[in-house]
Amino acid sequence: MVQAKSGDTVKIHYTGKLDDGTVFDSSVNREPLEFTLNQGQVIPGFEEAVMGMTPGESKTQKIPVDQAYGPYREEMVIQVNREQLPPDLEPEVGQQLQVQQPNGQAVPVFITEVSNGKVTLDANHPLAGENLTFDIQLVEIS
Repeated sequence: MVQAKSGDTVKIHYTGKLDDGTVFDSSVNREPLEFTLNQGQVIPGFEEAVMGMTPGESKTQKIPVDQAYGPYREEMVIQVNREQLPPDLEPEVGQQLQVQQPNGQAVPVFITEVSNGKVTLDANHPLAGENLTFDIQLVEIS
């Protein structure tokens, strides 16, 4: 039986859960996720879990923080004055924005607080600091 290996393009169905059982994402009722192994297209622990699987095989894999989106880093949270945002923007908690770094790279941030002329922006991935569990089914190797 063919096993998924580095360089293979795979299609998988998955359901991702937090430690408390909350589902944060799933490909059920959608097209399977397609990616190439060892291309850095998915988090390292997810990629590692798919390696060696055969088409039709299913597994549940726990992925620790360091193999997922990394630890939550307080230094990636900043407070800015409301005037630093575009004048036509009405900031709301949960809103995603792009912040331009000095090197020109755009970084996605989420608004986590709006108060007294200040807006708190968080550049952590929403799943940073979380251990993740995935139910994975390998659909196809190509």
